[in-house]
Amino acid sequence: MSETPDSAVRTYIENHRAAFLDDLAEWLRIPSVSAQPDHAGDVRRSAEWLTARLKETGFPTAEVWETAGAPAVFAEWPSDDPQAPTVLVYGHHDVQPAAREDGWHTDPFEPVVQGNRLHARGAADDKGQVFFHTLGVRAHLAATGRTTPAVNLKLLVEGEEESGSPHFRELIEAHKDRIAADAVIVSDTGMWSEDTPTVCTGMRGLAECEIELHGPDQDIHSGSFGGAVPNPATEVARLVAALHDEHARVAIPGFYEGITELTDAERALFAELPFDEERWLRTAKSHGAHGEAGYTTLERIWARPTAEVNGIGGGYQGAGSKTIIPSSALVKLSFRLVAGQDPDRLEEAVRAWAAATVPAGIRHTVTFSPGTRPCLTPLDHPALQSVVRAMGRAFEQPILFTREGGSGPAADLQDVLAAPVLFLGISVPSDGWHAPNEKVEIDLLLKGVETTAYLWGDLAENWRDARAR
Repeated sequence: MSETPDSAVRTYIENHRAAFLDDLAEWLRIPSVSAQPDHAGDVRRSAEWLTARLKETGFPTAEVWETAGAPAVFAEWPSDDPQAPTVLVYGHHDVQPAAREDGWHTDPFEPVVQGNRLHARGAADDKGQVFFHTLGVRAHLAATGRTTPAVNLKLLVEGEEESGSPHFRELIEAHKDRIAADAVIVSDTGMWSEDTPTVCTGMRGLAECEIELHGPDQDIHSGSFGGAVPNPATEVARLVAALHDEHARVAIPGFYEGITELTDAERALFAELPFDEERWLRTAKSHGAHGEAGYTTLERIWARPTAEVNGIGGGYQGAGSKTIIPSSALVKLSFRLVAGQDPDRLEEAVRAWAAATVPAGIRHTVTFSPGTRPCLTPLDHPALQSVVRAMGRAFEQPILFTREGGSGPAADLQDVLAAPVLFLGISVPSDGWHAPNEKVEIDLLLKGVETTAYLWGDLAENWRDARAR
């Protein structure tokens, strides 16, 4: 009895499961901690290890790309189909710091299998999710009888993501022609839960600033001068109070201009997720939900822009009292942005708002850090539908949708390459990214392998409509 394409993929994966996990464990033993200078050599060794393994997988091109910081890895495997689309897979090979004394039950860089879980730093974030692409493409070839992938397949694996990707934009702009693609697959993400497989459709952007208010040239006596000169600490409090209206909407003029609103279909899909707000509040170590009126908690953290006070200070902070009018005060703000917003426009709006809000007699400075743009792929985009179909085949159940409330370098890829960004990850919240005892569920890891084995053929077959959008 001949195998179906799906059973052929699963048979191939099962036959190569042990070797795949052994190879992954070897990679996980390299402590590629980009944030710690002492591990710079390990980050390089990680890049070189991956380059060699990609060549063994069959990629005819696999290179270490230098940056001003840690090295990245680039690989390419062209299709023999001249009409094939080009897909770029993004991930990262650096990991968060980890030490036994942080609360790990085992050595964080000595992988341990316990039941169906593989524990090690990087098992889920992000080495495991990068590495499943190597077995996935081989399963794709074995099941289809092809000698090259159905798509022109490229990989870009960054070495500084856990350090804020300080050189990533420069890297992709320098190599824009080499990494050009019709779509980007980001495998540095996760799913709702083991029982509820999901696809992420977007990430919020980020802008951060510090606003400092200056009043008197030095701290002055509140009895001699209080009530007669402006107080920077009072005015920074007024500034913070003016940040939102009574409905928790951001009150900066122009803040919501041009944003992509949630559709009724998206709101309905979010509502299908088994969200337990009380449990979420316990995870958030908080005692009540709050936010923009008219939106659910999930909608607020995934699809609405925000303005948050990250820190505020000014004046005397020591024990007892000191009756002064302080010379200065400051507030640190961050803004999560959604599709249609731009960090540069946001900066202009904040500067204008601060200038209009701060009273005469107070000098102010506004300092912004480099921003990150949001990214969003529409639910009906044909390339996204290919991801959903491939994942549905692997998990054998309907796939739901999420977004990501945080921010990352995916938006830079979307911006530089002018290509849709699609998210494909199998990690679940219990995997403990950045935490002690990080792990990955082995069965889910192999579902990631299976998804990619189906994805390349589906994208090639359905790409005409995708590229016409």
